[in-house]
Amino acid sequence: MNKSQKDFVTIDFERKKRRLFGETIFGEGKTAGHLKIAVEKILEYDGEVLVTRLSRDQYEEMGELKKTLDYDPMSKTAMAKREKEAMGKVAVVTAGTSDVSVAEECVRTLDFFGISSESVYDVGVAGIHRLFSQLDRLREADVIVVCAGMDGALPSVVAGLVSSPVVAVPTSVGYGAAFEGVAPLLGMLNSCAEGVAVVNIDNGYGAAYMAGQIVMKIYEKDK
Repeated sequence: MNKSQKDFVTIDFERKKRRLFGETIFGEGKTAGHLKIAVEKILEYDGEVLVTRLSRDQYEEMGELKKTLDYDPMSKTAMAKREKEAMGKVAVVTAGTSDVSVAEECVRTLDFFGISSESVYDVGVAGIHRLFSQLDRLREADVIVVCAGMDGALPSVVAGLVSSPVVAVPTSVGYGAAFEGVAPLLGMLNSCAEGVAVVNIDNGYGAAYMAGQIVMKIYEKDK
């Protein structure tokens, strides 16, 4: 029996009720047809949609939907969102400029969720004075997301200097023995500083989701 394109796409419309945020479309590996159906279904139901890991070529194949979506090539995200009052503050930090694409996926996701963010980029441990000059900004944040490759040391350093929870994102940046992010991942999991949660390699979206849930819970208590 031949399957139609729609048979491959089943949207979880109840996710926002269970998880605070609705379903996000992971673009990587999806055909143009599957992407279009998923985007159209979520837009029809919720009026807004976020797509991550969307290549420029995939975006160009979206046809008329391109007029609806705001695409950012750095983060490989596309979104159509309702205006909403921003809440909380998440600091998004990178060790190096090479980590920025992962950080921008986090920033864009937070923006879609209606969470305020502040970027503090290129403050890695090779020039630790750069981090110290930003400590006042970091200490004002409800949550701090730290993206780092190479040795992955920055999240531990940040966590030892602040009282906010730290979400660590290992990136695939580094030379051979970094093993495409495995070395920083293991370093972050073994952080001596308490209060560090670690997401998967290059998972800026996952870091934003965790940070967003924390901020939303804080906001709910203040209402």
